[in-house]
Amino acid sequence: MSLESTRRQPDNATRCERCTLHARCLPLGLELDALESFAAIIHNPRPLKRGEALVRQGDAFESLFVVRSGSLKQSVAQEGQRDQVTHFYLPGEIVGLDGIGETHCYGSVVAMESTFVCELPFHRLEDLAEQLPELRGQIYRCMSRELRNDQRMMCLLSGRTADQRLASFMLGLSERFRARGYSPYRFHLSMSRSDIGSYLGLALETVSRVLARFQQQSLAAVAGRDLTIHDMEALVALAEEGVGRHSGG
Repeated sequence: MSLESTRRQPDNATRCERCTLHARCLPLGLELDALESFAAIIHNPRPLKRGEALVRQGDAFESLFVVRSGSLKQSVAQEGQRDQVTHFYLPGEIVGLDGIGETHCYGSVVAMESTFVCELPFHRLEDLAEQLPELRGQIYRCMSRELRNDQRMMCLLSGRTADQRLASFMLGLSERFRARGYSPYRFHLSMSRSDIGSYLGLALETVSRVLARFQQQSLAAVAGRDLTIHDMEALVALAEEGVGRHSGG
């Protein structure tokens, strides 16, 4: 078994070191030796087909996952109501942070398109973080970002119009794609309009009406699932209308 591990480790290390998402992933800033130790705990990238579940609500919490390609959504089943979409995950983002400290997965996570994820068994990640303070710090920073995103979401849903919610959602996606080296003005929406509505607390018909209005106002347009932002400044002004600067972050 040890021989097999030593054979696998260089391949894993090379995969992490050469991965295009290295600058957005947990091992950011790790030295080569530490990077090899991190790579050694990763399970081989797992393929998921569109609609396939990565985890289901109530499953035992065992691992974190990093999205290597594709995208996923998290939804939470609510008794007597439709499932609530709570997160969308893009490449480089970590799935499962809300399970740390719990014994089960908070919601179901499903691939929205063909997706690959790297699995990080949490007990091994936790042990390694004890040895590598820089890795532990990166985990804390990821958790902090998750908390800030949750706070932004609360602000987004609190007393804001449908137009403001959708504008803020588009701008949030734009920034996430920009951070990954993609165009912030034109990108693919892997999520359906129904999913967007669930995430924003809007009816499907409302999402469609607002998108049509944005197109009429030359703010943004959706062709199929390709979104193009035509007037970023106007979209920002709409999203921030009546919102105090303290609610940003």
